[in-house]
Amino acid sequence: MQYGLLDLLNLIGSLGLFLYGMKMMSESLQKVAGERMRAILGSMTSNRFMGILTGFLVTSVVQSSSATTVMVVSFVNAGLLSLVQSIGVIMGANIGTTITAWLISLLGFKFSIILIAIPLIGLGFPLLFSKKQSLRFGGEALIGFSLLFLGLEFLKNSVPRIDQNPEMFHFLSNYSNLGFLSILLFLGIGTLLTLIIQSSSATMALTLVMCNQGWISFEVAAAMILGENIGTTITANIAAIIGNVSAKRAARAHFFFNVIGVIWMLLVFYPFTHTIAGVLENITGRSPFTSADEIPFALSIFHSSFNLINTLILVWFTPLLVKLVTWIVPSKKEEDEEFRLVHINIGLMSTAELSLVQAHKEVITYVKRIHRMFGFVRQLFSETNDKEFENIYQRIEKYEGISDRIEVEIATYLNKVSTYELSDESSRKLQALFRIISEIESIADSNYSLARTLKRKRDQKIWFNQEIRDNMNKMFDLLDEAFAIMKDNLEVSQKYASINLGPVYDVENRINEFRTILKEEHIQNIETNKYKYLTGVIYSDLFNEAEKLGDYIINVSEAIAEIEKHTKLKSHHAGK
Repeated sequence: MQYGLLDLLNLIGSLGLFLYGMKMMSESLQKVAGERMRAILGSMTSNRFMGILTGFLVTSVVQSSSATTVMVVSFVNAGLLSLVQSIGVIMGANIGTTITAWLISLLGFKFSIILIAIPLIGLGFPLLFSKKQSLRFGGEALIGFSLLFLGLEFLKNSVPRIDQNPEMFHFLSNYSNLGFLSILLFLGIGTLLTLIIQSSSATMALTLVMCNQGWISFEVAAAMILGENIGTTITANIAAIIGNVSAKRAARAHFFFNVIGVIWMLLVFYPFTHTIAGVLENITGRSPFTSADEIPFALSIFHSSFNLINTLILVWFTPLLVKLVTWIVPSKKEEDEEFRLVHINIGLMSTAELSLVQAHKEVITYVKRIHRMFGFVRQLFSETNDKEFENIYQRIEKYEGISDRIEVEIATYLNKVSTYELSDESSRKLQALFRIISEIESIADSNYSLARTLKRKRDQKIWFNQEIRDNMNKMFDLLDEAFAIMKDNLEVSQKYASINLGPVYDVENRINEFRTILKEEHIQNIETNKYKYLTGVIYSDLFNEAEKLGDYIINVSEAIAEIEKHTKLKSHHAGK
């Protein structure tokens, strides 16, 4: 056998070049489509058929089902997609990934695309130096596309030919002529190869080259493709390890969708492959069972038809699939997940825009937690039982520590996002999010300050009369209203640049005016000895801190509005 170490390294290098080209093309296409990706996924409804179409289109564009499924898991993790929606997108992604096999079959084997690969690199290279992001990313996509097919060409030449290496044929024949056992064996090989390479497209290319060189038969190659369908689900499951319960369920749904499809296909494997061979023979006059040249085309038909039929069958069983993964991945108790990051712990997305979507969603969750913390402050104000008071106070203390860690983690994430090439609008969003998390952390500090003041009040056995209690509850009501407006503005700003600052300034004025009234009344009450001096100190500290808390809340909405001002300014200049 004339196949040495250098030949093996050539094979590995060729596969590496193919993978690098696929990665470069996929990532650049994702960057080009990144700004639209949020709109595409955001416009989805619970209609599972729209989800299938979306998954197909996105995967066809980015040329990577792994990228799409990891993105879907991330979006489920971020609360942007429901589990039902995600299953539809995953089904569509499985169909979209079959485009790669058709590209390789039609372009990689029917004629030598290497003849235009180098000119394409020559066309794409100057675009890398363009000031326009879209042109730069387009240049990267062209170079990635060229490297992909250069890698494929080298792969074809690196795989040993059966006629030159008869020992290889004898070795394979020992395992490929075992009937249905061979089908199961090569299904496992396809799964294992995809697990190792972490790319079903690369494993598909390797399978097609092996067929083209006469290594394996059509049926054995079809079994490998079924294995690749299982192997490709592992990427999303790895991504979901650090995700929340919903993300894990979406990843498991992908796994079971493909495994169920493989199981029913194995039951009809021989009739199905012979039907494809018969159709192809009627069209071309040659059968993939007798002509190695026809196998890549037959495999492309097999891959597409399997995923299409599997989707058409299982789409009707989506509710059952949801029940299955919900049973397998049960929800943890709310307390277990109360203080963990739920949206950005899955890691950075492939584009800055999608990463900012995740960060924004995490900030909204952060605000909801801090509002819950304020609710504990209100409970503390009214609590009369010593033991319960201490429990609530400890909970507020815990929230304050968690708040500090969340601010650091979101800021660290945003710092990573800042390493991307950002558009002007994305840069403004990034800066706004930095300011917003700082203000939210200040809100948490203010909550904790209120709690400490209330603890001082209790330790010093200070009693508030009904008038003071009514005044503080009215101030707390105003703060709750400000919280609600802030949360609405944060959620609205996910989809629209414009927010209404009218209600923001209205509640700010009412808080300030009420604080001024309380301050004036407080001075009069001290002078007339309406309550003790120490009582007045605690009371004054509370309403002054409450007013400060209100300022921090208002600052969040103002930070959101800063993005809109720049957007309007940009539009104004563009119109001149």
